[in-house]
Amino acid sequence: MAPQKVISLSAWIGLGLMGLFWGGSFLSIELMLRQMPFETLVALRISGGAVALWAYVLIRGYDIPRAPRIWISFLLIGFINVAMPFGLITWGQQYIPSGLAGILNASTALFGPIVATLVFADERLGLRKAVGVLFGFFGVATVIGLNAILSFDLTSAGQLALLGAGICYAIGASSVRVHLTGIPLEVSAAGMIGGGAMWMVPVALYMHGMPEFASFNSTTLGAWAYVSLISTGLAYLILFYVIKSAGSGNATLVTLVAAPVSVILGALVLNETLHFEAYIGFTLIALGLLIIDGRLIRRLGLKSLA
Repeated sequence: MAPQKVISLSAWIGLGLMGLFWGGSFLSIELMLRQMPFETLVALRISGGAVALWAYVLIRGYDIPRAPRIWISFLLIGFINVAMPFGLITWGQQYIPSGLAGILNASTALFGPIVATLVFADERLGLRKAVGVLFGFFGVATVIGLNAILSFDLTSAGQLALLGAGICYAIGASSVRVHLTGIPLEVSAAGMIGGGAMWMVPVALYMHGMPEFASFNSTTLGAWAYVSLISTGLAYLILFYVIKSAGSGNATLVTLVAAPVSVILGALVLNETLHFEAYIGFTLIALGLLIIDGRLIRRLGLKSLA
């Protein structure tokens, strides 16, 4: 039986930092959507992050991969783990508050262990993780509510788009571990983000043409700098470290930190208020993720689940 991946202290620190960075991205997206269509926003976010990461790689003098297989992996994983989820999140945020988007994005940590257990021998689901996933899905159902099914509208579609992004992230995290292990973290991150840009930039140019940068106010430009350099470039460097250290399923726990950050920023900056069920649902999701982690179970002495 393969030894199971565990989360070290350094990996937990990485998860915490990523959670802070990604939690702030929902606010930045909300601010940028006021001045540009979502396709342009996604293209600017990804291309800005790609330029920053490739500049870092070149300045540090890392070897650039030459094998076509690696570049194909960059392109495909860039689509699955960058272009698709960024697009779904940004489209969805046109119809739901940024704090709610952050909560639904936490579904990534529920889909992550399911995908990982299908792919890796050292990331089995087991009874404990299965119970945690079940709690989490009850939480997601509580957040979305029965009305989303009975009276489907753009708000409902926006919520489902965030769940779709969570599935993309879960598949993408496992794909990173399968195809990009052994490549320097910085090169892997730059290649994947660059691969995502190769998909989104042509789409945005075809649909909306070149962005009118002179029309962007300072808030929009600051939000663009944040989502490109911090929540894309820097965060993905940390993500690759966590995936290689703690496993792809454990890496998706980052959304447990990102969700409350997005809720707090949405309330403080945008005066957002969420319905009571959203907080109940997030509590269930958080409980599910704590069960998946296992430390709470061990401290409570529940050996049957540990």
